[in-house]
Amino acid sequence: MATPLSHSSLSPLRTIAVVGLGTMGTGIAEVLARAGRDVVGIDVSEAQAATAVAALESSTARSVERGRLTEQERAEALARVRTATDLREAADADLVIEVVPESYEIKQQVFRELDGIVRPGTILATGTNALSVTRLAAESSRPERVLGLHFFNPAPAMKLVEVVSSVLTSPGAVAAVTDLALDLGKEPVAVGDRPGFVADGLLFGYLNQAAAMYEANYASREDIDAAMRLGCGLPMGPLALLDLIGVDTARTVLEAMYTASHDRLHAPAPILRQLSEAGLTGRKAGRGFYTYEAPGSAVVVPDALTPRTGDTPVPGRPVRSVGVAGSGTMASGIAEVFAKAGYEVVLAARSAEKAQTAKARIGKSLARGVDKGRLTAEAAAQALERITPAGTYDDFADVDLAVEAVAEDLEVKRQLFATLDKVCKPGAVLATTTSSLPVVACARATSRPQDVIGMHFFNPAPAMKLVEVVRTVLTADDVHATVREVCAKIRKHAVDCGDRAGFIVNALLFPYLNNAVKMVQEHYATLDDIDAAMKLGGGYPMGPFELLDVVGLDVSLAIEKVLHREFRDPGLAPAPLLEHLVAAGCLGRKTGRGFREYARR
Repeated sequence: MATPLSHSSLSPLRTIAVVGLGTMGTGIAEVLARAGRDVVGIDVSEAQAATAVAALESSTARSVERGRLTEQERAEALARVRTATDLREAADADLVIEVVPESYEIKQQVFRELDGIVRPGTILATGTNALSVTRLAAESSRPERVLGLHFFNPAPAMKLVEVVSSVLTSPGAVAAVTDLALDLGKEPVAVGDRPGFVADGLLFGYLNQAAAMYEANYASREDIDAAMRLGCGLPMGPLALLDLIGVDTARTVLEAMYTASHDRLHAPAPILRQLSEAGLTGRKAGRGFYTYEAPGSAVVVPDALTPRTGDTPVPGRPVRSVGVAGSGTMASGIAEVFAKAGYEVVLAARSAEKAQTAKARIGKSLARGVDKGRLTAEAAAQALERITPAGTYDDFADVDLAVEAVAEDLEVKRQLFATLDKVCKPGAVLATTTSSLPVVACARATSRPQDVIGMHFFNPAPAMKLVEVVRTVLTADDVHATVREVCAKIRKHAVDCGDRAGFIVNALLFPYLNNAVKMVQEHYATLDDIDAAMKLGGGYPMGPFELLDVVGLDVSLAIEKVLHREFRDPGLAPAPLLEHLVAAGCLGRKTGRGFREYARR
C-alpha cells in the first residue's frame, strides 16, 4: 500500500553513482549534483557519457539564463559530476541508481557486478517502472539493500519520486532513500512492487487505449491528442506522450503490466509492436506516431498523415440563428457561447419561467466576464440582447441550428427530437450534446436522420475550447461541414469522431478513473497518494478522485456502465467501490461526500 513519506533527518547518502546516462540518467545526475551530491555517471559508451556531460552543461546553462541558478552554483554542480565507463568506479558510492534499458538480463547483470564492487552498506536502486523489483532483488546477494527509485521525465522538473519496496527491502534502506528524495526537493510516495506502480499503472493503460483508438481509425492522431489536451487540461496528448516516452518503452511497460494483471486494457495495442519493430520508437528515432525534424527533436513536421488545409471542403448550410433546448448549466453555457459569437439565440425550456431563469444565469455569467476584463460591458449587453427566452419549442420554427442540452436520458432526448422534427424548418441542423448516448438513436426519432449530428460541448461551455463533432452513419456531409464551420465561428476546437460510447474524451478518461478506484479498492494506494502521483508525475490538473467528486460519482458510474455495455470488455466493468458509494448516496461535492467529505455550503 502506498503511504506518504515524511522527512526524518538529513540523508547520509553523499556519493551516488548513476548507471546508464540516457535522458533519465542524465536528468537524475543533474538533480543530484544541484543538491550537493557527488555524482559518478557510468555508461558503457564513452560517446554516451560525453553526450550526457554536454546535456548537463546545456541544461544548467539554461537554468542560469532563467535565473534558477547562479553561474557559481552551476560551476559547482558541474564539478561534482564525473563520468566513467567502468562499474568499478561505483566502489565508494553510498547509493547506486541504475537506469539502464528495461531488460531483466541487463539489469540483473548490472546488479551481479555491483555486488562484487560496492561496500556492504551500499543501497542499490533500480529506476525501473515496469520490471519486478523483487525479482531483481532476489538476484542480489544483498536483497535487503535493493529497492526501486522511480523518477519521472524530465527528472529536474518533475516532483514525484516513487520509492518501491519489495518484501525483502529493509526499512532502513527505504528511510535513507526517502530522506534523499526529500533533500532533492522531490515528493516521495512509498509504493509496493507491481508493474507500473501508481502513476504509470494508471497512465499506461490510458495511453494504450489511445493507441488502440487511433489504430482502429476511430479518430485522427491530431484529434485524439487535441481532445485530451482541451477536454481534460492535460499538458500533452496521449500519442505525443507515447512518442516522448518511447513507443518501445511503453510496449515493455504494458507487457509487464499485462503479465501481472491479465487485464485486456493492458495488452499492448498491436500498433505499438508494429512501430517498435519498425524502429519508429518516437522522438528519439525521429518518427513514431508523428514525424519529427530530426531524431531527438521535439519539433513535429508534416508527413503523409498530416491533415491538408488546401482541400476544398464540402460547403455547409448557412446558420444565422440557433435554438438551444434546455435550462440547465450546460444549456445556459451553450446559449452564452452562441450569443457572444453574434448568433441570434432562442433559449427554450419546459416553461417560460425556466427559460427566463436560464437567461438570468447567463446575464450573471456575462457580468463576471466583464468584471474579469474578458469582454466589454457593451459586448455583454449585446450578447444578452440576442437571447430570446421561450417556454415552447414552437419558437424554433425559424432557427437554422437546434442544439438540445436536456437531461442525459435517451427517452427524453428521443421525445425532444421527435418534437424538433415537427417544429424545425426543412434543412435545419439538429444537434445533440449527449456525452454518452447513441446519436443515431436521436436521429432515428426524426424523419430526417441525415440532418442530425452530435455536438458534445464540455462544462463550463464558455470556458472549455473543445467540441466533439459526432457523425452517425446517416449524417449528411453538408451537415458535418456546417457544424465544423459553426465551431470555428464560436472559437471552439472541433474534433471528429464516430458515434460510439464515450466518443474520444470519455472513452479514454473514464477507464482511467475506474482503474484509480480499483487501486484504492485493492488497498494498493491511498486517495491522496494517487491524486498526488497523477498531478506530480503526470501533469494532470486534478487527481482522479478530485475529478470524480467534481463530475459526480453517479454521472461517472453511468458513463462507466455505458462503456462496459458497448465494448463488453471485463476491464471496463465499474469498480464495485464506485457502485457502493453511489448506492449510499455519496455522489461527490454536490452531496457533501464522495471519495472525500466536503463542508456543506
